[in-house]
Amino acid sequence: MAYVDGFVVPVPKDQVQVYKEKARICGEVWKSHGALSYVECVADDVPYGELTSFPRAVQVKPEETVIFSWITYESRQQRDAVNAKVMEDPRMKAMFEEMPIDARRMIFGGFEMLFSL
Repeated sequence: MAYVDGFVVPVPKDQVQVYKEKARICGEVWKSHGALSYVECVADDVPYGELTSFPRAVQVKPEETVIFSWITYESRQQRDAVNAKVMEDPRMKAMFEEMPIDARRMIFGGFEMLFSL
């Protein structure tokens, strides 16, 4: 069964286009090293919940929006191998510094897929 890395990150609204350009390069890097898919989504209908929500989870500020993204792999083992290659890829060296995000508020994790329809 496939494996998924998921991410939720706050991005300044006036930097979404910059984020998109940088994320596109990241996606190309991940795919070139074997990721099956790379998806980036910007918040459109994500209300601020009373107890929990995407905005609350990343402590979004009024001038920010939420990005939700995921990368799919064949397996956890393949994900680990792909990520090791990505971290060594010269295209990624400056990318993490150039991303217009506050990585301290990013939520991320790896997930075993239960099923896909």
